[in-house]
Amino acid sequence: MPRDDGKIAMYVCGPTVYNFIHIGNARCYVAFDAIVRYLESTGYDVTYVRNLTDIDDKIINRAQEENSTSSEIAEKYAKAFHEDMEVLGCRKPDIEPKATEEIPEMIKLIEGLIEKGFAYAVDGDVFYEISKFTGYGKLSHRTLDEMRAGERVEVDPRKHHPMDFALWKNAKPGEPSWPSSWGDGRPGWHIECSAMSLNRLGMSFDIHGGGQDLIFPHHENEIAQAEAYTGAEPFVRYWLHNGFVTIRAEKMAKSVGNVILIRDLRDEYKGKEIELRNALRMLFLSTHYRSPIDYSDEHLEEAKRKVSGLLDLLWRVDDLLEKAVFAETEETVEAEEVFGAKISEAEKKFAEAMDDDFNTPAAIGVLFELERATNIFIDGHKAGFSLSGKTLLEDAKKTLVKLSEDVTGFVLPGRTSSSLGVFAAGAEEVKINEPLLQLAHEFIDASAYDSAREDELISQLVEKREEARKEKNFQAADKIRAGLAEIGVTIEDTAYGARWKRK
Repeated sequence: MPRDDGKIAMYVCGPTVYNFIHIGNARCYVAFDAIVRYLESTGYDVTYVRNLTDIDDKIINRAQEENSTSSEIAEKYAKAFHEDMEVLGCRKPDIEPKATEEIPEMIKLIEGLIEKGFAYAVDGDVFYEISKFTGYGKLSHRTLDEMRAGERVEVDPRKHHPMDFALWKNAKPGEPSWPSSWGDGRPGWHIECSAMSLNRLGMSFDIHGGGQDLIFPHHENEIAQAEAYTGAEPFVRYWLHNGFVTIRAEKMAKSVGNVILIRDLRDEYKGKEIELRNALRMLFLSTHYRSPIDYSDEHLEEAKRKVSGLLDLLWRVDDLLEKAVFAETEETVEAEEVFGAKISEAEKKFAEAMDDDFNTPAAIGVLFELERATNIFIDGHKAGFSLSGKTLLEDAKKTLVKLSEDVTGFVLPGRTSSSLGVFAAGAEEVKINEPLLQLAHEFIDASAYDSAREDELISQLVEKREEARKEKNFQAADKIRAGLAEIGVTIEDTAYGARWKRK
């Protein structure tokens, strides 16, 4: 149950903006985007907070490497992050606080921890004293000895315990700093998220998300800070952590050279961003968010084929709804009852899957079940459809599009207004290319396409091809088909006429 009836307060650890994000980061944000989408679709009023860490050691180091400033580096990579989120189809959070804008809240929190005896200042630094918080380790289920296992760094002799962590770091020459009662400095990473989440959502908010690598020490430290400061618990009601992404069963690492950036994939799919979005979301959401995912070109291609199956079905249904003749008949009543039950069950089964710890692979499986049922229904009606069959096809399409777009975030474009159009390229505006203009100039009167969009031109050319075939002018018909094929447009001749789609 949520903290407040009908409302969900959710915080997800955002990026430290010092580099472009990779597919491991992307998997996290897609997973929580789907969760937000589902919660909203069920009627919850969701407040989604995702922060930007714009001051950190990594940002300072990158600024030195690029002969820049920390603020310039943060701004550069924050902009790149937002561009990548747009390509991935991740909605903007309701609130996106920047660490540098919340420094007063962090100082206030640190002051409170010192007053309550959970922190101490040494030489301008402030450390959290973990031995004072009896619940330390309750999220990661680690003992202090286990936490120290594999420790390689030299222990700071000023600390009361080797695992004490920095809340405030004393300013170093040339680094960004802010004034405080302990001297100029900057906040530690862990205090940033505690302060930003408490400030925006309050204590005991509903969901805190992030990657499994953040469980310890980041989220463990967030709990210690927040619960010690407020004297209340729990800091968070539900912790959700997504699994890792491997590359061909191997951990991503710069040293291995297998880190795949979303920016690089965007360059590879230039002009086909919706295809990339759908494929990555299908790949990520086909595995439960808590489980690991293995990435490869083959797995991405498989995800593309899955999306293509949904698109082809919607294309097929849309074409039938426009061209088929529907009449009253009693011959297909039983088949219609079976198909109608499949449609009715789909939303219920989808919701049951998502209610089970946001089980997106099971939910997507429901989409595939409905896809198969719809194809079977169509294949069994080659002689024609009844009016009630038409209603069922409309319902199936509506259900598939609703669940696919509203929750999983796929782009399943609608029809154009032309009689022989097919799925457009979604929200992207497609610039009319020169080969298409030349083909149109040869077969269509110029006045008919001066202000037309690309989809309209293609539809007109397909109509001209149909006319040429009826007139047995097969040379012209073949030339139009070949010309469209060169720009990636496929024509399929059906019992109800020709239809086209982009490859």
